[in-house]
Amino acid sequence: MEFLYLGLGIVVVVGLWFVSTMNRFRVLQVKINEALSGIDVALTKRFDVLTKMWDLVKKYMEFEQSTLEKVVKLRQTAKATVSDQQELNNGLNEMASQLNVVLEQYPELRATENMQELQRSVRDVEEHLQAARRLFNSNVSIYNQSIVVFPNSLVASAIQATKSEFFEADSDKRTDVTFN
Repeated sequence: MEFLYLGLGIVVVVGLWFVSTMNRFRVLQVKINEALSGIDVALTKRFDVLTKMWDLVKKYMEFEQSTLEKVVKLRQTAKATVSDQQELNNGLNEMASQLNVVLEQYPELRATENMQELQRSVRDVEEHLQAARRLFNSNVSIYNQSIVVFPNSLVASAIQATKSEFFEADSDKRTDVTFN
């Protein structure tokens, strides 16, 4: 009778251990999937933020360049006559008022500041992406270690758990945003 209770106790303990280990594998698999989703979010954020930011910087740089070219052209066309000087003055006044309207709408816009903000955004987005990749690879490492360590490997074999692959970006996802 004691052997029956002892045998039954061992079966219950082994059964509980088996279920607990199997559940741990499943939890780790969910963590891997969650981390992979985090990488997708980071890649999407990188694309969205950087392309929008670059478009803004390009537009403002074009505006600055156009304004500067107009000022230089007006200065070059100025003659010594009073009417030419008046025409130059009127042209510069018109450009100044246009510039003031833009600066009132966007008081802090300057191409160099936009470029610095773009650089900060690139750095932040890349750091976020790297963190997401590290989290994924960390979860994969824990999962893979659990599969190969005895006695967990017995449960892994029984439920046909296989090692997960570490993160390697697809060729299209490896491509960084290009600034044209």
